[in-house]
Amino acid sequence: MLIFIDIISVNLAYILALYLRFGTQTDIIHNYILKGHALIITIIKCLVIYFFKLYYSLWEYASVDEMIEVIEASIVANLATIIYLKFAKLEVPMEIYFIVLIMDIFLIGGTRFFYRILRKLKCYFIHKGRNPKRVLIIGAGAAGAMVIKELRNHDNLNSKPVGLIDDDPGKKRYNINGISVMGNRNDIKRICDTYSIDEIIIAIPSANRKDIKEIVEQCKKTKCKTKILPGVYELIDGKVSISKIRDVQIKDLLGREEICLETDAICDYIKGKKVLITGGGGSIGSELCRQIARFKPKELIILDIYENGAYDIQNELLENHKFLPLKVVIASIRDKNRLENIFSMENIDVIFHAAAHKHVPLMEENPAEAVKNNIFGTLNVVETANKYGVGKFILISTDKAVNPTNVMGATKRVAEIIVQIANVHNNTDYVAVRFGNVLGSNGSVVPLFKRQIKNGGPVTVTHPKVIRYFMTIPEACQLVLQAGAMANGGEIFILDMGEPVKIMDLANDLIRLSGLEPGIDIPIEITGLRPGEKLFEELLIDSKKVQSTKHNKIYIEKPAFYDYYKIQNYLKILLSVLDTEDDNLIKKTLEKIVPEYKPLKYP
Repeated sequence: MLIFIDIISVNLAYILALYLRFGTQTDIIHNYILKGHALIITIIKCLVIYFFKLYYSLWEYASVDEMIEVIEASIVANLATIIYLKFAKLEVPMEIYFIVLIMDIFLIGGTRFFYRILRKLKCYFIHKGRNPKRVLIIGAGAAGAMVIKELRNHDNLNSKPVGLIDDDPGKKRYNINGISVMGNRNDIKRICDTYSIDEIIIAIPSANRKDIKEIVEQCKKTKCKTKILPGVYELIDGKVSISKIRDVQIKDLLGREEICLETDAICDYIKGKKVLITGGGGSIGSELCRQIARFKPKELIILDIYENGAYDIQNELLENHKFLPLKVVIASIRDKNRLENIFSMENIDVIFHAAAHKHVPLMEENPAEAVKNNIFGTLNVVETANKYGVGKFILISTDKAVNPTNVMGATKRVAEIIVQIANVHNNTDYVAVRFGNVLGSNGSVVPLFKRQIKNGGPVTVTHPKVIRYFMTIPEACQLVLQAGAMANGGEIFILDMGEPVKIMDLANDLIRLSGLEPGIDIPIEITGLRPGEKLFEELLIDSKKVQSTKHNKIYIEKPAFYDYYKIQNYLKILLSVLDTEDDNLIKKTLEKIVPEYKPLKYP
């Protein structure tokens, strides 16, 4: 259809130009048509238009870029025509060429943009009958303009941009694509109330996390669903599209800037080395795999008992790092013979030990399993690492190991003790890295809350005063890698988790950011503290108990002395106690190894 329209357009352009120039003097027009010049010029121009790919553009989305392409194609086509007519020795006044060029742009471009106009009219009448979502866009820059365009181009979204917000006072009352800049971030609630806004989209990819946090705080005062265009650290390709816009997440509320890594130091102990990750298919383990793959290890070995998780991260790594030497081993850290076979075949340089049972209530009900996995599984990996000359061993620990009140925390504290003792008596550098809750990990509270909101509630909170430290999975893994670069052996590294978050506030924020009202649209139900759960976790970032490092997010707990033979004896007792399957006896034995372990009493 476009080729047919262009054939008519290029001929009509010449005929109109000749008539405008010569009026009723038709001999030149007849020469142009009857001598076959019209056919050849038509072919030349259509070929040029074809080579400029104007037959392949989606004209329903045409914009300034497509108009520039039309102008460029018209100029080149007319230059080619001039050359042809010179060779054909047909004398045509120069002003004809200028008139033809203008006519070409008008007719070739106009017919294409006419389709866009028809489509806009269609959208107008569709929206008029549909009662579309009214959208406020925060950010009157390039990203905001592109979001307006995207919303208008996608009928299925049934969304209508109503206004823009920007902190630049110079932009107030100006229009972008016909949408007015109505105010700054402090006006968000007033504008949402005044203009009956249904949804807010934050479109400032260059904003730092502190600004995003402050803007989201303002959005929480409204009843609007809030979405965000990812920041430049997430939008690697720099392109803006509706598919990139996501719901606001709790990480946007943390307000922390991206962590700066000393990549050279990490490269020194990862690049060209064989790296083993136990629990490599889990939340932390799989992210460690992604991070480590960037540093080009000699081989990355994923060890996990859960084959589905290991399979998923294997496929992801093979897709994103085609030349990464990768091996997946299905094995349990409880099976020492299996570990011996693996280590004897692989000359492993670095181990990240992330395999563990971590769910507090489940481990309260199954303490023997926590002990077998978190203590004796760790002991198996520690001893095998030393036997086969592994250079560096990094244990992934938890804030729940500090003054533990539950079995999970106590077993992880014993694992830390094992690592510190092993460092004194062996050649391998053994260290532990301790941090709090990670957002989005398997079984964590945020995915649970999102699922509950999606299902209409209630959102369940164990206690209104519960607070937790939160960190994103990539943040935690980056700091683990950085701590590994600093490790000399025997340290317990503690990661700065920032300010603690009240779980009740977190639940309210997630409900509000979904465009709903806590307690009205989605009820919040207090269920009571679960077995082993305490109101707050401790990381012990205390100047009296820890020392700082050259990285402002990493601290080292001052080492404690442990009697090697005494701990060994306790571990033998604990191993024999496991056979009794007496939960109380297991917990009492754990108290002897970890005196600060004080199990919470529940009715």
